[in-house]
Amino acid sequence: MDAHNAVAKLQASLGRPLGASSDFDLNPEYQPPAGRILRPAAVLVPLWVRGDVIRVILTKRSSRLKHHPGQIAFPGGKVDAEDASAEAAALRESWEEIGLNPGDVEVLGQLPAHETVTNFRVTPVLGVIRTEFVARRADGEVEEIFDVPFSHVTNPARFVIERRRWRGDWRNYYTLPYGPYYIWGATARILHALAQRVVE
Repeated sequence: MDAHNAVAKLQASLGRPLGASSDFDLNPEYQPPAGRILRPAAVLVPLWVRGDVIRVILTKRSSRLKHHPGQIAFPGGKVDAEDASAEAAALRESWEEIGLNPGDVEVLGQLPAHETVTNFRVTPVLGVIRTEFVARRADGEVEEIFDVPFSHVTNPARFVIERRRWRGDWRNYYTLPYGPYYIWGATARILHALAQRVVE
């Protein structure tokens, strides 16, 4: 399938109902604390069209960050008071973190929100980039900017379920290995939701 048809198929799939996702999907026995407050956040899922190929842009967070150091993530962050919407927050953060001009992004829509163990409700915004993109890394926040083939991240067979101890209990989570990069947690779960859209 060429890039144009793949993007069209993906956009059409956004109208299909698909349940919200969370870091607890693979751990049905876990119950989040009652009354907890979820803070709004947003990420951009940047689909970079290069000829007939689509690449997904990701970042490796700085190892100096207090939260999630060194992890693979989409550009994004908290929704600030001045942000008009989750989409606006995702585009602002992408400009700040990787130098992606909001005017170069064609927003397709959103995936269902993802709830994290760190009490964020993350809205994934799908955006297509059809222009040349020269990455500009935010010092202190982003250690590396790289891209992964769309065909890799939308292939359900590429996802692996692993487990580790978290706060005394075993926690299952998705991983998506790619070369030297260990994509896991919320990022892998959002990509898994994207894969579900593409294959159905």
